[in-house]
Amino acid sequence: MRQDPVVEIKDVGGLSNVLLLDVRDKSAFDAAHADGAVRVPVELWVDAARDSQISFAEVGFWQQQISDLGVKASTSAVIFDDGRLTEAARVWFILQYFGATAYVLNGGWDAVKGRGIAKHETQSGTQSPFVAKPGSGKVGLIEREVLKDEIGNGAVIFDARTQAEFDGLDLKNNVRGGHLPGARLISHSDLLEGKRLKPAATLRRLIDDAGFRPGDHIVTHCDGGGRAALAAVAAVRAGYPGIRVYYLSFADWAKDESCPVV
Repeated sequence: MRQDPVVEIKDVGGLSNVLLLDVRDKSAFDAAHADGAVRVPVELWVDAARDSQISFAEVGFWQQQISDLGVKASTSAVIFDDGRLTEAARVWFILQYFGATAYVLNGGWDAVKGRGIAKHETQSGTQSPFVAKPGSGKVGLIEREVLKDEIGNGAVIFDARTQAEFDGLDLKNNVRGGHLPGARLISHSDLLEGKRLKPAATLRRLIDDAGFRPGDHIVTHCDGGGRAALAAVAAVRAGYPGIRVYYLSFADWAKDESCPVV
C-alpha cells in the first residue's frame, strides 16, 4: 500500500478499484462532475462529528454513511474538493480512521476536469463489503479530556490555524481566543502551493523548522476539523508517524473553561 496519503492524477491508474469521491457543494457537483464520481454529503458529516449523540463513537452511523458511497473492502477512495484541500482532507481523515483506503487528490477538481479518469481505472466486479473499524487508520483521533492529560506530558501540538487565531485576535465564534500551551503554529496555507499540497521534502523541512522531531506525539488541530485533517495529511506525507487529530479542535477546547489557553 502507498504510504503517501496524497495522489497525483497521473498516478490514479496505479491504484486498484478506484472510487472518485467529490466533496464539492451540491450545486457545483450538479453543474459538472466526473463520470462515476459520487458526491460526499460533507455538510452532514460535519454536523454528525459535532453531535454528541453521534460523534465518532456511533460506528453504525459511519458504517452506513461510508458504505452508501459505494466504498468496499478493497476500494481505493480518491477524494477531491474545489482545490482548498481542507474538505477533501476532512473526508480522508474520517474514511481512514474507520479503516478505508483513501487518498487526497492533489489539485482538486481542476486536476480531474483537466484529465479525467479512464474507465479501466474505476472499481468494478464483486467485492467484499466495507466494515468500519474505528481507529484502524494510520492517523488516530484524540478527544479533549485525553488531550488535557497529555498537554505538557507527551503531546506536541501542531496548530494549523492563522496567526491571528493563534494570537487570540481572531476569535471566530469562540468565547475565548489564543492557543493551547506549547502549541507550534504552521498555518494550513503554508502547507499549500495554490491548490496543491507541497512535496514531501518541502513539508518535512517546514515541519522540522517549526520544532517537531521524529518520535514526537504530534496532535493536529484547527478550529473545526478541516485544517487539522490537512495538517495530518501533510505530516504523514512528510514521513512523521503516530499522528493524531483533535478533530473538534479549538472550538471544542475554548468552550471548556478547565482547558488552559495561552
